[in-house]
Amino acid sequence: MTSSSPRTTVARALAAGTAVAALLVGCSAPGKVQTPVESAAGWDPAAAAAAGAPEGFEEYYVQDLQWTECGEGFECATASAPLSWDDPDAGSIELALNRVVARGEKVGSLLVNPGGPGGSGVDFLRSAVGMFGDPLKDSFDIVGFDPRGVGDSTPVRCFDDARKDESLSKDFDLETDEGVAAAREEARAWAEACAQNTGELLGTVDTQSAARDMDMLRAVLGDDQLHYLGYSYGTQLGATYAGLFPERAGRLVLDGGIDVTLSADEVSKGQAVGFENALRAYVTDCQAGSSCPLSGSVDDGMRQVRAVLDYAFERPYPTSSDRQVTQTLAFYGIAVTLYDEGSWPVLTQALEEAIIQGRGDTLLYLADFYNDRNSDGTFSTNSSEAFRAVGCLDDRSSADVEDMRAQVAEIEEVAPTVGTFFGYGGIACADWPHPEVEQEFDASAAGAPPILVVGTTGDPATPYVWSEGLADTLESGVLLTYEGEGHTAYGRSNECVAGAVEAYLVEGTVPAEGTTC
Repeated sequence: MTSSSPRTTVARALAAGTAVAALLVGCSAPGKVQTPVESAAGWDPAAAAAAGAPEGFEEYYVQDLQWTECGEGFECATASAPLSWDDPDAGSIELALNRVVARGEKVGSLLVNPGGPGGSGVDFLRSAVGMFGDPLKDSFDIVGFDPRGVGDSTPVRCFDDARKDESLSKDFDLETDEGVAAAREEARAWAEACAQNTGELLGTVDTQSAARDMDMLRAVLGDDQLHYLGYSYGTQLGATYAGLFPERAGRLVLDGGIDVTLSADEVSKGQAVGFENALRAYVTDCQAGSSCPLSGSVDDGMRQVRAVLDYAFERPYPTSSDRQVTQTLAFYGIAVTLYDEGSWPVLTQALEEAIIQGRGDTLLYLADFYNDRNSDGTFSTNSSEAFRAVGCLDDRSSADVEDMRAQVAEIEEVAPTVGTFFGYGGIACADWPHPEVEQEFDASAAGAPPILVVGTTGDPATPYVWSEGLADTLESGVLLTYEGEGHTAYGRSNECVAGAVEAYLVEGTVPAEGTTC
């Protein structure tokens, strides 16, 4: 459940009636794979080598981007990247970029990634440019990009919208062998659709390939070192870059850290604890108010939230539309509000509606917000597809039923309210058509300059302990702590965090070890 961040809070989206972005193109044909990029006229092999191009891929490192205006204050371009960083003759794909040009003396380009995997950096920059402080806007071309397989880059395509909508709302009784078999059959259908509609790209959307794309973008943008701001999964992408190219790492901010040494099972358990703790913080806050639908002690309130989820499994909540809120959708609706405490009042509204009125309209709205589903049943992004595709290449859990049930038992001991929703992760990748990618990078990124890791103590999706672990794993990692609730910190916390991050990126000033905001 590592998600794009910082996202528009649900509370603000509800209040503003935020429109969802442009529709996802129908998933009826394989993703576009081009012939290799043509040689730029007069390109210099020596210059390509100096930029760090691997043998056979020099032309990608010296390509000229054609930037065009694409909205007030924004420029857009499309870069070519190799389909496979192992085979220069395999063809190429497209990477979508946008940028806001530096207003003053330029330090370089700052690449930003909002997380996921599957988050669009292009969409993120458009929606979040206002959160960047003046020092960053003055000193950097701030560059959003859609990683390979994502959004406006050559995308992963799987189900059509109707089939995707059906799949994302399905419940399975995983306590039974029949339920596990049905869930695996659904995962197999995803795998087959992704393979058919994406083609060869599906086997090359791993994080290491995306990090190699970033090094190419660094060179194309004219920078000797990569300056980068990554949130959530974006910290894994940034740490992978540092491990592959420590000598080219510039100023990297990894906000909402993922410890790259963790296994898929450890990630699932850690997130379960993170969301359990965030839900408990919400319940505590709710019960301190005057209009909370959760009664009794905090433990009682947690059990009442679980009862809402269990009720949805037995009898999905009706809504004012012809759709019902299944347990899966109810969980999405609750979970998405825990990314930012500003969304807690909306969760209270959703729970009051479910508990008192027996209806699920607000839960359904929240679930659709989480899944990027439009009101007409289309989807504004391919984040669900990319999330699955990248995850299955990077790391996967055992699909053995006994192993999965043992893991669920472990998780439920530490996260009794929501733990079950983080188990059985091996099912998703059990029949994936491409193998897991072998790790080729040094997790410690030995030789890299100081790397700033930002951790939020009440983060549900990337628990604080992960940021601690990432900072410890990185040879040059420095931890900046934000004491607060919600997912990630820069852009949604306080001036202390903003000042430290911006001083590091603009001036290279590294916060003192142990700095807490």
